[in-house]
Amino acid sequence: MKLTFLGTSSGTPTRHRNVSGLAVQTVLNADWFLIDCGEGTQHRVLQTPLSLNDLVAICITHVHGDHCYGLPGLLASAGMGKRTKPLKLIAPLPVWEWFEATRALTDLHLPYEVEHVDLEDQPLVYEAPGVRIDRHVLRHRVPSHAYRVQVETRRSRLKADALRAIGLPPGPAWRALQTGEDVPFNGEVLRSADYADTQVDTAIAVLGGDNAEPALLHDACKGAQLLVHEATFTQDALDKVGPGPMHSSARLLAEFAQTVEVPNLILTHFSARHQNEEGMAALMAETQTHYRGHAFLANDLDVYELDSAGHVIVTRD
Repeated sequence: MKLTFLGTSSGTPTRHRNVSGLAVQTVLNADWFLIDCGEGTQHRVLQTPLSLNDLVAICITHVHGDHCYGLPGLLASAGMGKRTKPLKLIAPLPVWEWFEATRALTDLHLPYEVEHVDLEDQPLVYEAPGVRIDRHVLRHRVPSHAYRVQVETRRSRLKADALRAIGLPPGPAWRALQTGEDVPFNGEVLRSADYADTQVDTAIAVLGGDNAEPALLHDACKGAQLLVHEATFTQDALDKVGPGPMHSSARLLAEFAQTVEVPNLILTHFSARHQNEEGMAALMAETQTHYRGHAFLANDLDVYELDSAGHVIVTRD
């Protein structure tokens, strides 16, 4: 899985950080997913190799504007870019109603279908070969959600010595067995299951929206190698702000991540008050005090790659 951060600021953009947006790619194909679409997200996309024609689903965590105000513009640009493939909008019902009103009132005609998937209908919101996305309920001032993204890849390795032993030469029959087909040979049928070993590799990331109670993700994090979650404040700042905004601190998040033993943690959605060298250092220090795994503070346009062994590396495309 590859995660490209398109926005890491909370509430409003700053000079170096846009508001929430996260692109998710897999090794399966060119398809990608967008988690949240704050204002200006399409500008960030233009700074990456991503194409709006390959976007298959947009997953909105909640209705607040820093997570969805970029939606109409991005969808309009996709249409002007000759997109024709249908697209899924996985979002709370109010987001869909707002988009429909915007489309009607601004004379927006899209050359492709946008299919709404209501988060309240069922936990499973997206499924395709090798990809499953489930939503999990969070605690915020409005209904908010996290997305658990699971990617499975299958690798098949032929038992070459066994095939040679029975006299089957390398060629199309070998390729057929490797792809799961049974093959006739010398009056018998060679079963793929007998001559090919299949290994299933799984990568799981939990991608959270705004949330004052990380423990709500306890079940979602079972088997996950990566948690991406907001850490809007340090604990001192959260204590001063009070419970009204209903956000998490780095300490709350780190303590939870340590409890569930998720091996990798990426913090994002930072308050502007922490967006300087001293503030970011304080967030990291607080995290490392309470969490012993691999912790990262996301920056706009950072790219994180997660493999099935649970290793995470950060680059910039």
